[in-house]
Amino acid sequence: MFKGFRDFLMRGNVIDLAVGVVIGAAFTGVVTGFVSAFLTPLVGVAVGAAGDFGGKKAHLGGVEFPYGQFLNAMMAFVLTAAVLYFCVVLPVTKATARYLPKKPATPKRPCPECLTEIPQAASRCSACTAQVQPLAALPLQHRA
Repeated sequence: MFKGFRDFLMRGNVIDLAVGVVIGAAFTGVVTGFVSAFLTPLVGVAVGAAGDFGGKKAHLGGVEFPYGQFLNAMMAFVLTAAVLYFCVVLPVTKATARYLPKKPATPKRPCPECLTEIPQAASRCSACTAQVQPLAALPLQHRA
């Protein structure tokens, strides 16, 4: 009964997921702190609101609309997304492209028996195991 549970917990992807969640929570705190400590006040200085729009309200027909809370949340969201994109996503994308280049795609052709895509140089279909002549050995007029 407990062996299956233990095996489930010891699988690599469960541990990886747990570590990812913990690191993600810690990283969220770092990004939120950076946005609230540095970027939000800079925006406030630029627009003259000292970085806090929470007190902004509109009155219409005796009803109060606290739009400042929405502006604060929207500004925090946009600034957080910008920090994540420029400080995490963009550098990781560039590093991946530089250090893990994509391999060129192998040219494919349909198997004459089952129409499954197979490499042009294949001599046997991986789906139906039919023997096929490699495309490189065919004369030019027979190529698809």
